[in-house]
Amino acid sequence: MMAPAMKLISVTEGAAARLRDIIENADGAVTGLRVGVKNAGCAGMAYTMDYVKEPIAGDDHVREHGVDVYIEPKAMLFLLGSVMDYETSKLSSGFTFKNPNEVSACGCGESVELKKADLEELAAARAANAG
Repeated sequence: MMAPAMKLISVTEGAAARLRDIIENADGAVTGLRVGVKNAGCAGMAYTMDYVKEPIAGDDHVREHGVDVYIEPKAMLFLLGSVMDYETSKLSSGFTFKNPNEVSACGCGESVELKKADLEELAAARAANAG
């Protein structure tokens, strides 16, 4: 039996609910959210999020809980297997990423160190679990 394909990114119901609110209240027509990464901060990288008015050719697309999330191509290997959530605490609220490719994070929470997913390692682990 073949193991199911690994999702590029999963979206929790909490994140989807917040995304629906953002999309409904956006100025102009917004169809989803685009997630990426950029070089930033003391740990090296930061997640980026932008409105999507029209999908961009080459972006990967995930539709979950009724929302559309697009992943920019250069971020795919950094985000593979991530879970996007929305968390609210006493002092703050925002989108969070539980990312298996995260090596470390800076103390201020503004940036993370990410490694690219090792596709050979993932394929070997999936084969071992399937057999």
